[in-house]
Amino acid sequence: MPDGGIWQTFSGITMIQTDTTHTHTYDEQGRRTCCTQEDRIYSKADEPEASNTVKKKTGHSHEHSSGESNKLSLFLPGVISFVLLAVAIVLDSFIKPEWFAGWLRVAWFTIAYIPVGLPVLKDAVKSIGKGDVFSEFLLMGIATIGAFAIGQYAEGVAVMLFYSVGEIFQTLAVRRAKANIKSLLDQRPDEVTVLRNNQLQTIKAEHACIGDIIQLKPGEKSGLDGELLSESASFNTAALTGESKPDTKYKGESVLAGMISINSVVQIRATAAYRDSKLSRILELVQNATSQKAPTELFIRKFAKVYTPIVVFLALGICLLPYFLISDYVFTDWLYRALVFLVISCPCALVISIPLGYFGGVGAASRNGILFKGSNFLDVIANVQHVVMDKTGTLTEGVFDVQEVILDNAFDQSDILRKVSVLESYSTHPVATAIQRYVGNIKENIQLTNIEEIPGLGMMATLDDKKLLVGNFKLLDKFKISYPINPASIVFTTVAIAYDKTFVGYITIADKIKEDAEDAVDRLHKANVKITMLSGDKSTVVGYVAGKLGIENSIGDLLPEDKLNTVKGIKANNETVAFVGDGVNDAPVIAFSDVGIAMGGLGSDATIETADIVIQDDRPGKIATAIAIGKQTKRIVWQNITMAFVVKVVVLLLGAGGLATMWEAVFADVGVALLAILNAVRIQRMTFD
Repeated sequence: MPDGGIWQTFSGITMIQTDTTHTHTYDEQGRRTCCTQEDRIYSKADEPEASNTVKKKTGHSHEHSSGESNKLSLFLPGVISFVLLAVAIVLDSFIKPEWFAGWLRVAWFTIAYIPVGLPVLKDAVKSIGKGDVFSEFLLMGIATIGAFAIGQYAEGVAVMLFYSVGEIFQTLAVRRAKANIKSLLDQRPDEVTVLRNNQLQTIKAEHACIGDIIQLKPGEKSGLDGELLSESASFNTAALTGESKPDTKYKGESVLAGMISINSVVQIRATAAYRDSKLSRILELVQNATSQKAPTELFIRKFAKVYTPIVVFLALGICLLPYFLISDYVFTDWLYRALVFLVISCPCALVISIPLGYFGGVGAASRNGILFKGSNFLDVIANVQHVVMDKTGTLTEGVFDVQEVILDNAFDQSDILRKVSVLESYSTHPVATAIQRYVGNIKENIQLTNIEEIPGLGMMATLDDKKLLVGNFKLLDKFKISYPINPASIVFTTVAIAYDKTFVGYITIADKIKEDAEDAVDRLHKANVKITMLSGDKSTVVGYVAGKLGIENSIGDLLPEDKLNTVKGIKANNETVAFVGDGVNDAPVIAFSDVGIAMGGLGSDATIETADIVIQDDRPGKIATAIAIGKQTKRIVWQNITMAFVVKVVVLLLGAGGLATMWEAVFADVGVALLAILNAVRIQRMTFD
């Protein structure tokens, strides 16, 4: 029933390898005509179709009007049938003209039945041809044709009419759910502007190559992943993260496909091809999510295959067995009861609303920047009892920042910091980068000589015939420079400074805790989820971060295999464990845990591929959001199951006893299905923060 055209097939994807030469030729249209073997270009035939988000107004309006006309065509048979049925009921029950009788009356109801009944009967025949004999289409066909056979023409048409209308609403609900996810994620423009031979050219995005320089105007989306060449720029990252807050990028940082330049013209060097961008992989992940079914969904499918034939044989029993048990047996009365029984027992409320509930959960998660690789993981994360998290890149930014500057008052602090920053500019260590970022641009010319990097200790240089030392305290010990503090008492990474054989002070460097990390921990605690933080960082740093965030369990100085053994120990206590990480060394633990969660912004490709859930914006608060979405999805699914079974059992008993008519049967089938669908789609409108 869902529209197969909503999702495109992503089979046969070939990975593009890195282009190492960047030497290419182009034709007049800007298409590359020659590539190295390492830099294969996809042909249009290879490229999966994607929604064109950069369309002319005329094209967009045409698409919109086409969608509206498609909806009208879906309802047209039902409208025709309804009008004919309404006229027939008025003639049959109120006006009662003499001419509306006999074959003309039968023909009228038959014509009213054909627009809605014929497609269902065709589907029944197709299902039988495929080996699925006891389908819901067959149930409705038997029930309505049987109603005609015993002279209940109006009820026969009404049952098929309401069933068809219910099917239409189900189809529209599924289409809308899928279209919402696709429109949310497929934010790639079809065209990009590239700088080639010192000229700007607009080309198809799939024809752009690794190494091309792409230019974005304010308001334009990046079509490919790349490295920012401009000094700085602000981007709207909502397509990837679900967050509308602008994100400022600096030269050399990554810009991903789907990000929108807000207020400046920027240039980006493409680092991945169109089909190999992070957004393309996200599309593939969400599309594949529909193929991995939750256990509840699989059970309902199997149940429906067993349940439906049982119902058919029970209906035969209701119709025929009373002949042998009661004296005043009337075939038409018991046939009517059997037909009511068939209508009531149709399992469409279950087989449609439950998958739609899970799909709604996947869609709600996607809108919040969380990607589930399968609806089965919604069930797993709903039952998570223990979340184990890596520290760096998960609860902290993964970027070192200066925490404290403690310098002797006898020295000019700003002057010393400028000298330290210049010396550190000769190092590529992350600590050196943090100090340079803290100090900022230096205008005066500071001349250093005899610059030397001492492995494992730090940097040394000569300034005004005096030694400047910047490194750890072992560097100061090497040159026999005393200092009045105990380095072991300092929690963070420490950079000691000495000038002219005198201890000047020290700078502490630490990985900054993410803004929402504390809130994330609080939300997990409120959900009665245990938290353990693991890290390869030194235990004093790990303990400090855990204390700041209120995490009860933390372990530092761990190797990747130590993390895996720790998670194994937790799982040995029969707890459902989720592991959250971002580095390559986290991939084995993510694969072993009950549900693996990867930070998709800073996370390594290996970790993202291994994980079951990907958090696109690296916010730890989304862990609690994912759990909340999983629990709400599970709650809605079981609400639908319970409602469908309770209503159907009650009306089935009434129908078998002759106390329910076709109208009650319609409510038990179509009415319950519509209520279940409305319940399922509401998850897409919920907020979980």
